[in-house]
Amino acid sequence: MQEIIYFSPVTGDESTEKLQKMVGRIFSAAGLSEVAGPNDLTAIKIHFGEDENSTHIPAPLVRPVAEAISAREAHPFLTDTCVLYRSRRDNAVEHLRQARDHGFTPDVTGAPVIIADGLVGDAEREVEIKGMIFKKVSIAAAALQANSLITMTHITGHLATGMGGTIKNLGMGFSSRKGKLRQHSVSKPKIKAKYCTLCGECRRWCPADAISLTESTAVIDKNLCIGCGECLAVCRFGAVAFDWKVDAGELQRRIAEHALGVVSGKQDKCGYLSFLISMTRDCDCMNWKQKPAIPDIGILAGRDPVAMDAAALTFIAERAAGRLDEVLYAGIDAWEQIRHGEKIGLGRKEFILETVD
Repeated sequence: MQEIIYFSPVTGDESTEKLQKMVGRIFSAAGLSEVAGPNDLTAIKIHFGEDENSTHIPAPLVRPVAEAISAREAHPFLTDTCVLYRSRRDNAVEHLRQARDHGFTPDVTGAPVIIADGLVGDAEREVEIKGMIFKKVSIAAAALQANSLITMTHITGHLATGMGGTIKNLGMGFSSRKGKLRQHSVSKPKIKAKYCTLCGECRRWCPADAISLTESTAVIDKNLCIGCGECLAVCRFGAVAFDWKVDAGELQRRIAEHALGVVSGKQDKCGYLSFLISMTRDCDCMNWKQKPAIPDIGILAGRDPVAMDAAALTFIAERAAGRLDEVLYAGIDAWEQIRHGEKIGLGRKEFILETVD
């Protein structure tokens, strides 16, 4: 049986007000408000963006979702988790301030913000799953305590998974710090000394203090490295390399299994929105302004996270028209998270589209 994925196309010149109306229409058409019941605490998972990031989902687009949930006599709240890398988002206090500075306030969105894994990312619960890699995963406590869940995902490229979509928003986005470390630990970077300029940016941003500088090059202590990829993201000289062909698939599989832990026991209480708008090659965790890699496509809505990502990746491949490596990272098969998600029962990748004007 194919999953119905609802689709609202955009032209790229819509005003915020028009996009709000589109979000409300597709949310209603997909019946996503029905995941929430009276007195539910309903989590709306979203990325608040780094300081210089301007292509994340705009705060006003949350309001029609929050209002629809509130109309069901439920209690919506916006949420995300602490990140591993050094950022205002690595603790709940500054994360809340970051959300506020980017406009995610109750008067704009219609809902308060709660950081799901507590002050420093260790408010967690272990969830038993029937995974192929894990039997237990560490998930942010508030994600599990919430009675129902909506994700609002900004689809982007991603340096470690090829595409950042709904599965990643669930699996990585709702993991505690421990869960994130378990996912990232499969990949370890190396320094290409001939390209290293000793600028120190990799050392500055390394969350594990695993990088030191010698007289000629940066050096990574493999025993301290957590494989998060932050050094690759901040290096502007091509001096950091990962063997993505070996490790990216494993990372995607681990993310999918953590996503399964998030939705376990409440699959019928989850709904998903994906925004194929202002799509950049790197994700919203990058602390600089990015330019969209391809023209805007539209908004997707559905009840199956695997089908949602399959639809998004299909649209991107069609729009990229033979230049997919300019949008996603070369050598990374972003379909692996989708295939593995289907294998472990997270959802099904087959879908049919229903357009919502």
